Amino acid sequence: MTTPAPATAKGASTRGMLLGRACELAARLGLEGVSIGELASAAGMSKSGVFAHFGSREDLVRQTLDWAAGSFTTQVLEPALRQPRGLPRLQAMLDGWIGWILDHPEGCVFLGAATEYDGRPGPMRDHVAELLERWRLIVERAVAMAVEEGHLRAGTDPALVSYQLHGFMYALHHMRLHQPQADVLARAAVRDLLDRLRAGAGPARSPR
Repeated sequence: MTTPAPATAKGASTRGMLLGRACELAARLGLEGVSIGELASAAGMSKSGVFAHFGSREDLVRQTLDWAAGSFTTQVLEPALRQPRGLPRLQAMLDGWIGWILDHPEGCVFLGAATEYDGRPGPMRDHVAELLERWRLIVERAVAMAVEEGHLRAGTDPALVSYQLHGFMYALHHMRLHQPQADVLARAAVRDLLDRLRAGAGPARSPR
């Protein structure tokens, strides 16, 4: 495997540009469609110029996924963490998540990768699963904090609520392609769920 050249300020800037383009390719073609040649064409660079930044195609694909994860953290998680603990933070997290999906009309790299690598054992599938599990636990913890702060009803199951919220977002990701009101429905579904779970609300029937 060829080792990429050491990073410089200019090199880091070019690398960031390339990974951004690679994410755009992944949204359209899937991560398996991301290659040195495709990226060179999209970026208007030579293959050798692109290859200098990545040791292999596998390295490019993994770094594309990690770059997308970093962008998600910056755009969705970090702003939410600046909100007060509990329901304000959870709501900010969910608003940001919906915004992320809507801001990527060609598809969310993570949800696309989950489908693409499902049933394909290997390092990339493991890495995709690791990133998705990390986010699931973050959402679950945010729900738990809302319960601890007294914003959601005592006895609320954080794992179940996280599962339900993921279902809403997965539905939004797919239905926005053919349902013009998908974003409105997603926000309404989130609002309805959280309203039913608010402290002081009447008892909700468990789906279990």
